[in-house]
Amino acid sequence: MCEIRPYYILGYTLLGHTTLNFPLSRSRKGNFYHGDFCFVPTGLSGLGLTTEPVGAGDNQMSLFKIFSGKGPEVYEQKGDAYCNDELWGNAKMEYERALSRLEKAQPLDRDSASRLQEKISRTREALALMHKSSAEELMAGGYHGEARDLLALAVELTADLNLEKELQKKILETDRHTSKKVELTGFLNGTDEDTDGIDIADDDENEYFFTLCATLPEEVQMAYMGYGQNFKTGYLALNDGDFETASEYLSLALEENREYDTYIPLELATAYLNLEKHEEARQLLESLLVGHPDTLPAFQLLCEIFWETGDFDRAQTLLASIPEKLKASVAVTLLQGETLYQSENYQEARSFFIRFLETYGWNESVARALAKTHETMGELDDARNIYQEIMESCHSCNARIDPRVKEKYADLCFASGVKDTKILELYLSLAQEIPDNASVYYEKVSRIYAAQGNQTEATRFRTFSEKLVKETLQNR
Repeated sequence: MCEIRPYYILGYTLLGHTTLNFPLSRSRKGNFYHGDFCFVPTGLSGLGLTTEPVGAGDNQMSLFKIFSGKGPEVYEQKGDAYCNDELWGNAKMEYERALSRLEKAQPLDRDSASRLQEKISRTREALALMHKSSAEELMAGGYHGEARDLLALAVELTADLNLEKELQKKILETDRHTSKKVELTGFLNGTDEDTDGIDIADDDENEYFFTLCATLPEEVQMAYMGYGQNFKTGYLALNDGDFETASEYLSLALEENREYDTYIPLELATAYLNLEKHEEARQLLESLLVGHPDTLPAFQLLCEIFWETGDFDRAQTLLASIPEKLKASVAVTLLQGETLYQSENYQEARSFFIRFLETYGWNESVARALAKTHETMGELDDARNIYQEIMESCHSCNARIDPRVKEKYADLCFASGVKDTKILELYLSLAQEIPDNASVYYEKVSRIYAAQGNQTEATRFRTFSEKLVKETLQNR
């Protein structure tokens, strides 16, 4: 068995570099990709944390976008933020989580459900293209077997028939260079016997598990393959979003491997968190931190639990216990500020974020958290100015502006009575970037034209808006 090592849990500890981005842990089918230096397991992954020390990398567009709360819109916003950073797997998971939360509400908001389904579809296509691109690089380097795994995964993700045909052709090309027979050790099936000649193409479960594990560090691959059949079943279920099955089999796997120091608790805690079994997840994570206090993703998961259950004192106590070498990071700063926000200590949260920016300079993630706090406190001019500064920062480094930042800025301007051409153009841009909300944007474009005295265009865009609303109602 592989002992947990800080190298894999937190690259900051031993890699000697200021940043290691962890992909989101509650991943589902097709959502694997790497951080800056190494692949990390699903449960260790995540959570979108960046361990960049404060003060480092001024003006960088941080990957850590933390939105908290219980409503589906929170997860949708996280998905939008990940889309902005082209982290399609992260975005897909957040949209799926948002849809899951939305479907629990009665009555069902069909417009929002349709919007989320469309976003999930778009992220699946983006993931498929990403895997295709990675496969082509592997093929160019002669790694045809590894390329085939990615191509097969891309086929599962895409609904584009033309892309699927192209992928199938490339799979045939890889088959001409390598045998379909892949020799795997008994680790794959949780046995000590060799399994020469397993036909991966004919064994979908083994192929999928092997594909997921193949992206991890070699020692972690061996660990995951050595946890047995129950772990494999649970891990696959977790990646498919079947959290009930995942929790059942990962629990069995944890019991089977109780004498070893494993990664299983994080995976099982991830399943429990998605099932809103907060107490079970908490016990697992706190037990893990006793032996491995450098496991930053476990702190983030615990904070999420305490925010949702309203245990803000415990969240503060937890944050105070984080090792000093981790406290000097944007990730922990955001956890501290968000805890103040979630506990409705808005003035303290505002002061906390302002103090950070004054001390260490610009950081978009902290700026967005501050803008959100200003909005909650009714300080709309301050929030609008921060969103404008974020947009200008993105322009200065030729980075894509998050559509949600555009929307926040435009809406705050519109609400304050600003109805100029700049805001009109922002809404037209948003109608292309977030087509599910186009009817709302066109209605505001119509009102801006009306305010400018252009009744012809005002009528035209109002007609567009009404048409989209009618089509949405008909498609329910």
